Amino acid sequence: MINSALYDRLNFNFIRDIAPVATIGRSMFVMMVHPSIPAKTVPEFIAYSRANPGKINMASSGIGSTSHVVGELFKMMTGVDMAHVPYRGAAPAMTDLLAGQVQVYFSPTPGSIEYIESGRLRALGVTTATRWGALPAVPAIGEFVSGYEASGWWGIGVPKNTPTEVINELNKEINAALADPKLTARLAELGSTVLALSPAQFGKMIADTTEKWGEVVKFAGLKPE
Repeated sequence: MINSALYDRLNFNFIRDIAPVATIGRSMFVMMVHPSIPAKTVPEFIAYSRANPGKINMASSGIGSTSHVVGELFKMMTGVDMAHVPYRGAAPAMTDLLAGQVQVYFSPTPGSIEYIESGRLRALGVTTATRWGALPAVPAIGEFVSGYEASGWWGIGVPKNTPTEVINELNKEINAALADPKLTARLAELGSTVLALSPAQFGKMIADTTEKWGEVVKFAGLKPE
């Protein structure tokens, strides 16, 4: 969804070439700051950022990565000024956040809990519309920034010319598997929640997400590495 706006030319078009079948799960990111940042809430962070324009470095796992555009969406919706510092993956970004070389990072959830619970990093909010069960005290960013929501998700698609009856049967069986409590629990351990949609609902989500990230890529003036 991001790449369709980030790259001028791709040898495929997801909406044109792929028929959506079923979604699997949705994951969130955690907005984390180094303890050197005095802000303890999202509103305090926004106020601090506005009082210190250009002095906050925002890490990401690379230009155009999900962690990057999630942060750019925050910048777009709040008007804060943060310098983007891309890394080659989540691990080096987290390393420099822990060292205070960068001050904020929208981190995937599985790798963030231990640092939050130990107090080495401070969680200000999660990026999904609702709170995360593993960190119930951490609010959703949308509780303070109206309309803010960002998440990663996984789904299954097939070639566009696949018969409708095949797509519907696949959707039925995949959604039945997603109803298994063991699978729900396993996804929760990985920082994700089950997302079971119909092919039509999945198609709409793809279109809406493509438009949303296209606006963010344009706002941020992103270019591929």
